[in-house]
This record gives sequence, structure tokens and C-alpha cells, in this order.
Amino acid sequence: MTQEKKQEYTLKITQANKTQMITILYEMVLEYIADAKAAISTGNRTLSDRNIGYAQNCIDELIRSVNLQTELGKMLHKLYIFSKKELMLTGVNMSLNRLHGVERNFKALHAAYKEIESIDKSEPTMGNTQSVYAGLTYGRYSLNESVKDSSMNRGFMA
Repeated sequence: MTQEKKQEYTLKITQANKTQMITILYEMVLEYIADAKAAISTGNRTLSDRNIGYAQNCIDELIRSVNLQTELGKMLHKLYIFSKKELMLTGVNMSLNRLHGVERNFKALHAAYKEIESIDKSEPTMGNTQSVYAGLTYGRYSLNESVKDSSMNRGFMA
């Protein structure tokens, strides 16, 4: 994942509610899977293992966020555990077949959560964050961002 993508995800996370956080994690898993596929195709085991590890870390976060008191939560938990195992086997075998299956599952989950996201109008999880304004200013063809911050106390308030 490029540094620019990481900054984009960081900005999304600071302004996301709980449903959007899950959607962002799905997007990150898909991004890391795409990077792992590219690394496997070129035979770069080190890069492949790193990206698979990052995808597994995102899935770990999804596992921690599941409500196991509901039937849907239990099913999602099983799917996440299965996906982690498939990613592990992909790393061992350097096989794209298992990776395609995990990617297909996460694309379907992402699409479902995108629909839920449009219904969920709750407040962002993080409060007291910087405001970022983006637009075409000062340059005809360039995007300039401006960060406004009244204090250096950002993020979660204790």
C-alpha cells in the first residue's frame, strides 16, 4: 500500500462511524490482498508474506469487533477465522486460488456494508479531530488540502 493510500485511510478513519470503520477495514483487506497477488505473480515471497500479514492484522481487528451474542456475529466470526487460515495457506503455498476466494468473500461483505453504511447516520467514532478542507485552490489542476486545528488535543477524549 502506498503512503498516499495510508494517508487517505487515516483521514477516512478519523471521520468514520462504527459501520464505516468496518467498511474501511474491508477496503484495507482488499488492498493488501491485491498487493499480495501482485507480489505472488512476480515471485516476491517477502513482499507477499508482508501483505498477507497486513491483511491478517486487519482481519484480527474485525474479529475483535464482532458481537458474538448474535447469530450473524457468530457467522462472521467463523468467516473471518476461515479467511485467516486461507491467507496463511496462501503464504505457505504461494497459491493465488485461495487468495481469490478470500477476495471474493470480502468484496461481497464490503458491498453489504456499503449498503448498511448509507442507512447508518451515527456520529463519527473519533471526536475532536482536525478538520480537513480539500478543493481546487491556487492551482488550476492541483488539489490542495488545508488543515484547520484550534488545538493540538486531537482524537479520543478521555
